[in-house]
Amino acid sequence: MPEPLGDISYTWPFLVAAVLGYLIGSIPFGLVLTRIAGLGDVRKIGSGNIGATNVLRTGNKFLALATLLLDGGKGAVVVLLANHYLTQDYAVLAGGGAFLGHLFPVWLKFKGGKGVATFIGVMLAVSWPAGIAVALTWLLVAVVLRISSLAALIAAVFSPLYIYGLMNAPLFGDMYFGDLQRIEFSAFMAILIFIRHHENIARLLKGTEPRIGKK
Repeated sequence: MPEPLGDISYTWPFLVAAVLGYLIGSIPFGLVLTRIAGLGDVRKIGSGNIGATNVLRTGNKFLALATLLLDGGKGAVVVLLANHYLTQDYAVLAGGGAFLGHLFPVWLKFKGGKGVATFIGVMLAVSWPAGIAVALTWLLVAVVLRISSLAALIAAVFSPLYIYGLMNAPLFGDMYFGDLQRIEFSAFMAILIFIRHHENIARLLKGTEPRIGKK
């Protein structure tokens, strides 16, 4: 007689994928790098965020770039490894764990970043054509308007739409990069990005949101 779908013997690999993704996502690279560089606690300057935009407010562009790449990389790596050795189901759980880990890191008493770089990294690994579109959307808005939070919000809104557009448009023969699972996953991350940016949204409405590069 087959085991029920919810039996622990069936679900434990999925739980492990999510937990490992969470622990890796919880690594606060922005905080670690600024402390190593002797710049103190990045949470005590600017917005208090541990992400690349706030690291840039230290005046160190190299550290900001490194933070951006590492925060994005940790999301991409867990997805790629899970997808390569296991299946897309595991990859989505690992990526979701990494994203939640960045937002709510256990090492920082669950007070983390806003998840933009990790979101983009996960998107690139889950569906790289959609991920590139998300990254370019963020970059375009950031360059034109110089407001990181607005760029993130707009990119997040479009992320499920980009994947939806790939559902019936195979690339490189019979390779599909869009399906309902990936649409739901990107929408889940987009919603969390909006929740984490609630203060930014309030400042955007008031016209007081700081621009990129402002200390």
